[in-house]
Amino acid sequence: MTTLLTGATGFIGRRLLAPGWLPLVRRPVGLADECVGDLLDPASLARACEGVEAVAHCAGEVEASRFADAAQLWEVNVLGTQNLLEAAGHAGVRRVVLLSSVKTMAEPGRACADENWAGEPQTAYGRSKRAAEEALWEASARFGMEGVVLRLPLVYGRGNRGNLWRMAQLIRRRRFPPLPEVGNPRSLVHVDDVAAAVRLTLEHPAAAGRTYIVADPQPYSSRELYDAIRDALGMAPVRWALPAAVFRFAARFSSRAEEIVDKLLGSACYSPARIERELGFRARVGLADGLREMLEEK
Repeated sequence: MTTLLTGATGFIGRRLLAPGWLPLVRRPVGLADECVGDLLDPASLARACEGVEAVAHCAGEVEASRFADAAQLWEVNVLGTQNLLEAAGHAGVRRVVLLSSVKTMAEPGRACADENWAGEPQTAYGRSKRAAEEALWEASARFGMEGVVLRLPLVYGRGNRGNLWRMAQLIRRRRFPPLPEVGNPRSLVHVDDVAAAVRLTLEHPAAAGRTYIVADPQPYSSRELYDAIRDALGMAPVRWALPAAVFRFAARFSSRAEEIVDKLLGSACYSPARIERELGFRARVGLADGLREMLEEK
């Protein structure tokens, strides 16, 4: 199956790229069979989609914070996706797998949300990814394409420089205080499991028209993540913690501090039960192995 991969040079795209795939790049980088194109250039997308049977759409603007530029998020995540879907539809592409986010749903609080969790996204990023999902379903109906949505929680692994990696670097330098155990379940998934889910849903007949959460079946509290990072770094465990009240007091002084504390002490649990039940998929990379891989110096 000839597959076009957007975001081919990104964190997830690099793990997915395989012989025979067509990587879409904005400028030549020397990848085999690369197609030069841009999500905001419909003509380049039309050329890239010629002869393509499937699209793995990994490109997009990511959420850096709740204060991210809403206009830029909308331009890339929504308008860019609409352009790609239009080109794919006219080219006769059979299936499109869209990488989305759990942020398309309302925050679950202490619950563990599934794909049917009610409510609206609360961030500009979440709203842009929800609109991209809706664009996929509209194009699927109009062109007869098979759409699949994969909603991801925090994705980690070597090469990513997100919040978990930054937390690990601060712990390594002994500049991150021991977190309190507040029992806040947080979901995450290793990038290799995301890549496996994309490959599966590109071809599995039952995936057509479905939305799936892809996550480690075991959520972890922030304290459990803190302890696991120390272990992966070969550091001795610590038996004390900075009280939650201290973090909450610090959050009162700025919106940025409030955002950080919300992520450290808040819950974000999402259930992968549907993809496990319907497709037999299960995330395989455990936290200990995943953290060691993320922290390898290569």
